Amino acid sequence: MVHGVGSQSDDYADATIEELTSRLANQGHAADSIAWESVYWADILEPRQLAYLTRAGETNELDWPTLRSLVVQALGDAAAYKFVDSPSSTYVAIHTRIRAAMNRLYTQGLNREAAPLIVMAHSLGSQIMSCYIWDTQSGMLTGADTASTHFERMEWLAGMVTFGSPIPLFTFADADPKPIRFPGDAIPGIVRAKAKWLNYYDKDDVLGYPIRPISDGYSDVVDADIEVNVGGLISAATPKSHIKYWTDNDFTKPVAQFLGSFLE
Repeated sequence: MVHGVGSQSDDYADATIEELTSRLANQGHAADSIAWESVYWADILEPRQLAYLTRAGETNELDWPTLRSLVVQALGDAAAYKFVDSPSSTYVAIHTRIRAAMNRLYTQGLNREAAPLIVMAHSLGSQIMSCYIWDTQSGMLTGADTASTHFERMEWLAGMVTFGSPIPLFTFADADPKPIRFPGDAIPGIVRAKAKWLNYYDKDDVLGYPIRPISDGYSDVVDADIEVNVGGLISAATPKSHIKYWTDNDFTKPVAQFLGSFLE
């Protein structure tokens, strides 16, 4: 599970995992049927962003501090995440976190036994995971040592669940943008038949978009762009819906059904 833009704590995934586990239990699946692992990367950029806002506010009169903070975090995260093959780059730092999480999942969560891999990625996290998977598939892993097992090389990738995804916004530089290879090369036929890339978006979420219209290539690998209505009575009809997917029934119910299909 990978978070997106904005201020996050390292336990950001806990409530979602708890709700999905409960829904899976209602389907008859044991709590330990899924090995969960979350990637936390907000602390790489957030201190720099907050330090800038503090300095700017001390010497200038800036209106809309809450909105301004959100814009700095959203645009700042996206601007900082660009390919630079340097140990000090944000790109390498974030990918190193993902690689470490994949290693923990394989060695500790799965006891070195490969299993279908489902990636759940919100907001900018979906673009980050798309780049990470692309780099892995292309042999372009940056930073620390490359992944050493089929599982860690994303070859067991059987599900992509993206939500509030801005992936289309990162494709406009290419005349014919290409997606990652999906599903993974190593998954067996019985798992391949269940593999899906499901993209969830709320029509009021200005940072979340359908992915299939990007190109024929994306249309081939993304099984469905699914409109949902997330958030409360007020936030559901506003751009704040971007941060409301995590525990909303419109999102967690179908995702739990998808996860459960791999346990049958």
